[in-house]
This record gives sequence, C-alpha cells and structure tokens, in this order.
Amino acid sequence: MSLAPPASPSTAQARAESIGYLALTYVGKRLPLQIRHSAAGYFIGTADESGPVSRESFEYFRSHQAASHALTTGRWQQRLHP
Repeated sequence: MSLAPPASPSTAQARAESIGYLALTYVGKRLPLQIRHSAAGYFIGTADESGPVSRESFEYFRSHQAASHALTTGRWQQRLHP
C-alpha cells in the first residue's frame, strides 16, 4: 500500500488561491487558509464544518496578530507532509 499523495497543484498554486495545500492534497478539500490556535500557539491551517483539517504552516506564532501578518505577507513556510 502506497502512502504517496495523489497528484495535486503545487504549493505556489495553492498559496495563490489561499487554500490549504495539505487539505487539498491529502483530504481532497479546497479549504481557505485561516489562523488557527492550539496549545502550541497560533498557526496557519484549515478547518471545515467538522473541525480542524490541516496545519499548513511549519511555524507556530506567538499571537494571532503575528500569524495574521505572516498570512497576509506570505512570510510563512508551507508544510509539505502532514
């Protein structure tokens, strides 16, 4: 059994559309990027009506404002694997 993801758009295409690359690649959902929060801090990720789907950013941020600034300016690193 292969764990390789199905063919999907590039990370640049997903970022240009402001959708989650991991959510699309591994779950098949086109979900908007948003600021999420966990015990580790704020991060850029996705969620659907059932709850969290993916953590897209490699980084955790200390505040909502810092994460929002990173999302707005594109100064964050995309995770490539869940």
